[in-house]
Amino acid sequence: MKKNPVIEVKNVFKSFKNVQAVNGVDFKIFKGQSVALLGPNGAGKTTLMEMIEGIQKPDKGDILIMGKKWKGNERELHRDIGLSLQETHFIDRLTVFETLKLFAGFYELKRQRVDEIIRIIGLAEKTRSYVVNLSGGQRQRLALGIALLNNPKILLLDEPTTGLDPNARREIWSILMDLKKRSQTSLILTTHYMEEAEQLCERIIIIDNGRILKQGTLEQLLKEDNDDKIIEFALEESNPAIDRISNPSGFQIQWDADRDNGIIVLKQIEKQLPEFLNFLNQNNLRLRHLECRRKTLDDLFTTMTGRRLHE
Repeated sequence: MKKNPVIEVKNVFKSFKNVQAVNGVDFKIFKGQSVALLGPNGAGKTTLMEMIEGIQKPDKGDILIMGKKWKGNERELHRDIGLSLQETHFIDRLTVFETLKLFAGFYELKRQRVDEIIRIIGLAEKTRSYVVNLSGGQRQRLALGIALLNNPKILLLDEPTTGLDPNARREIWSILMDLKKRSQTSLILTTHYMEEAEQLCERIIIIDNGRILKQGTLEQLLKEDNDDKIIEFALEESNPAIDRISNPSGFQIQWDADRDNGIIVLKQIEKQLPEFLNFLNQNNLRLRHLECRRKTLDDLFTTMTGRRLHE
């Protein structure tokens, strides 16, 4: 039996003045799937998410939620969706409990659901605390709790951990991973954190300049040239312009002046690594650090665009 997608984005375009924010995007998300829109700032992720949320309208193309367009189905679709935007503004002088109770009232939910959400997001000790006194991570957990109040069939999260420290980020991840284990909620999140996409989502859509560059599972994305080895290295010399020195072996060196390190991709490491070391020696360049590893999503993005995710 053929499954129907819970979200279907069909050849969608959106522009603002002279900026083409979304440029012919197509994808489907099915029940229970967790999908990451992975790309750097300015890639078009938020604009695409806002169109899925019904906040923006596409210039061209269609977006179907549970097989329906937003127009004429707003009330029904709002009950099926939980969402958290990049930044949530709360009423500072309400407590955590009062804030959740306020939003629960929109869905005619009882106190039992509010208490359950407080437990899920780990804010039991902050129930009576004013929102203004919460840390950044606690505020994001509260925003996530609001998104989960109505037991949504679809959860939409836009950059849920941007600006948080590593511990606060992992607390959000823990809540979402627990949600995946106990429900069939479909999740779509935007992020520029490679690790976040890997941890939370089984399917990843890489987007840049409003276009989808590649999509699939992590294994599918990294399958091509999976035998390639990444050599990441640093030199004793500062700003050596090593990427402009010709080498007879022909390997490409990507030098990052800001991070003061370089990357090369080797297909035959046993043969090419000695050639690389000989190249350094011939040009009087001394290694300070060298690491060999497999290709990551960040490497894949760099290969496709010539820049890193966090640029």
